[in-house]
Amino acid sequence: MHSNLYIGVMTGTSVDGIDICLISLKNSAVQLIDYVSADFSPEMKSEIKALCSPDTNELYRSQTLGIALSLLTANHIDPLLRQNSIPPSDIIAIGYHGQTIRHHPDAEHPFSMQIGCGSTLAHHSKIKTITDFRMADMAAGGQGAPLVPAFHQAAFHSPKENRFIVNIGGIANITYIPADQSKTVCGFDTGPGNTLLDEWIYKNKNNDFDKNGDWARSGNIIPGLLKNLMQDPYINKQAPKSTGKEYFNLLWLYNYLKDFPKASAEDIQRTLTEFTCISICRDIENLTQDNLHATIYLCGGGINNKLLVERLNTQLTKLEVKSTSELGIHPQLVEATAFAWLASRTISAQTGNLKEVTGATQDKILGCIYFP
Repeated sequence: MHSNLYIGVMTGTSVDGIDICLISLKNSAVQLIDYVSADFSPEMKSEIKALCSPDTNELYRSQTLGIALSLLTANHIDPLLRQNSIPPSDIIAIGYHGQTIRHHPDAEHPFSMQIGCGSTLAHHSKIKTITDFRMADMAAGGQGAPLVPAFHQAAFHSPKENRFIVNIGGIANITYIPADQSKTVCGFDTGPGNTLLDEWIYKNKNNDFDKNGDWARSGNIIPGLLKNLMQDPYINKQAPKSTGKEYFNLLWLYNYLKDFPKASAEDIQRTLTEFTCISICRDIENLTQDNLHATIYLCGGGINNKLLVERLNTQLTKLEVKSTSELGIHPQLVEATAFAWLASRTISAQTGNLKEVTGATQDKILGCIYFP
């Protein structure tokens, strides 16, 4: 008999679909019961990507798409529960992140916008739904991201080893969890994860992603381009920091490509792969000075890019690189699980952010609750 049942729903910056997990929580122990992933239709994926940039009639389009995403989610939650013989009334809450279409932590009035209608999902799933997790942190002066380090600390802390959780989604982020609990957890977005790789291969090959990194492997690193990319202001900005596709996109890339007009498309892809790798590794190395030993656990879609993982292993020779599956959570489901956990914090009126990570003035109870 399961207790403390929650559902977590995540749609990330890679825009590859919806991950839905059904979990049981006991204290901080997470037990995955089942999960389902739903692909976006080409039309829905195209519209999500379009809404990440200024365009016409955005208000109408974002709201109608948000409701469509919520209905799609509800339509997958229902069979997930039925195949596990669990009625909706047994689920305490859904943690529904929604699809980020704008993230502007450095605006005059900072905000982060996720589309997805909590009322629609709560009504159709018949389950209490929690959304809008980021704005409470931003109201307190924080970046609103990353939020998952609080979950990483709760679920993955070990008194025996220092750990890095490295999530490579559209944007890459890291969490450092010291074994000594008197020391501070830190985390931030390192820069692009898959987003530039996905956009560049889609433009040149009409593929959604570079399977195994095979196309990048056919090219060569362009040293001058890599050097310039690593000098980007965001990459060298001090934490707390967070970013998104509003910053790292093809327009950003074209600005750097002006100095390399004869570069081949595959060489650019290879260089972008190295850029993702080196930007992650440099931040880890900065945090592991003084011969600090730590183990790195990877999650997110980037774990499927074999070339990228190979390069991480090559660069981080002094550290072990593993998968979060070794910690009991499938690498593709860590963020969905995190938002189920954050929902449990909201329901019990407990804080969900880490102010040391986001830069907020205080830890905050996150999210808005919608009733069925």
